Amino acid sequence: MPFLLRQAQIISICSISPANVFSQKCAKKNTQRDIIHFVVIVFIVVIKEEYLPEVKTLDKNTPEVQYLCKKDKRLAKLIDLVGPITYSPHIDNAYAFLLHEIVEQMLSAKAGQKIYNRLEDLCGGNVTPEAVHTLTNDQIKNTGTSSSKVKAIRNVTDSLMAGDLDFDSLKPLSDDDVIKQLTALHGIGKWTAKMYLIFVLDRQDVLPLEDGAFLQTYRWIYKTNDTSPASIQKKCKKWKPYSSIASRFFYRALDMGMAKKEFHLYKGET
Repeated sequence: MPFLLRQAQIISICSISPANVFSQKCAKKNTQRDIIHFVVIVFIVVIKEEYLPEVKTLDKNTPEVQYLCKKDKRLAKLIDLVGPITYSPHIDNAYAFLLHEIVEQMLSAKAGQKIYNRLEDLCGGNVTPEAVHTLTNDQIKNTGTSSSKVKAIRNVTDSLMAGDLDFDSLKPLSDDDVIKQLTALHGIGKWTAKMYLIFVLDRQDVLPLEDGAFLQTYRWIYKTNDTSPASIQKKCKKWKPYSSIASRFFYRALDMGMAKKEFHLYKGET
């Protein structure tokens, strides 16, 4: 999403260790050049630790991924095809993420992103409660979104500014309680609340069976048209307690266009 830092831009910085830098510098003569170099690197480390989002990697060396691969052979094959996933929880962009999800409800990712980009432009490139609060309903609607979504955006914004909605207070709550609080707001349903759990709070065991993208990959990998909640819950029960991680690989496979070709667990499978 455009409001997030590009992960590739911060990977190299995240590998810097303050302890290593200090020991290397102390081993040398404290020349002016060395001191300046040390100060600059420490500054970068401080910026990394205070301002840059945490970067997480999911690959075959991750215990949670290894667990999933042992439990589900089709998912294991998908994980092999997708490869490592690197991501950052959107915890510092909770408001912008929530508005993005409201805009994208019942739309394709491409259409939703286009509308969100227009909203972002109206906000001067940074979607904040203060920026959105200054916009009229007509301005928001003219981005291409519906009247009901304008009402939802306004409700979330007003609730946040009035103190009725506090993102920090959601962090310690259970998944069910987070869903309960978010869905109490007009325009936020279970799908949006689950996206918040997965991508903002980084909860590990959320099964997004209401999500169209998830269902598309589900039908593809398991070769079925039965996407009833009961059927999905039964088949995906083996993923617990890492349903969110499995879902991330589902989303990434779809983003990579893998579902355009037939999924084969084994060579010659029909």
